[in-house]
Amino acid sequence: MSKKSYTIRKALLSDAEALTECMHAAYMIYTTRVEGSTLPPLTVDYEDEIRSFSVWVAESDGILVGGLILMPEDGHMTVANVAVHPKFQGNGLGRGLIALAEAEAKRQGYAELRLATHVLFVDNISFYTYLGWSEFDRDEVRVYMKKHIS
Repeated sequence: MSKKSYTIRKALLSDAEALTECMHAAYMIYTTRVEGSTLPPLTVDYEDEIRSFSVWVAESDGILVGGLILMPEDGHMTVANVAVHPKFQGNGLGRGLIALAEAEAKRQGYAELRLATHVLFVDNISFYTYLGWSEFDRDEVRVYMKKHIS
């Protein structure tokens, strides 16, 4: 199978429904791992997110296949959510969205990115570690990671 191409652009309010569907599809594979707890991305109002934060979407052949939400914090930029539709995973899009997060944080004058992921999402933790992120805290539910950007 050949790699699929994609483009990333700033989200529009009209993307909210497709972004919701994409995020739900991306996180559904994790529901069995975290039975009994709600995955925050499944309860988000993406129209509100687009109004309030820096949100990007990825498209392939006119179909929304990924999303990134960045939140400026005091002293760092937070990756509040990043996800790729399961049918599009393995095409470099996750890496592309994280690279965009780094570039955008740097553009806005931040030297550090942070994110949190579920302790049971070991594949995500390995992926972020591979991309140069390091764990700086954890609790019963989340692993907190950061990356210095220059």
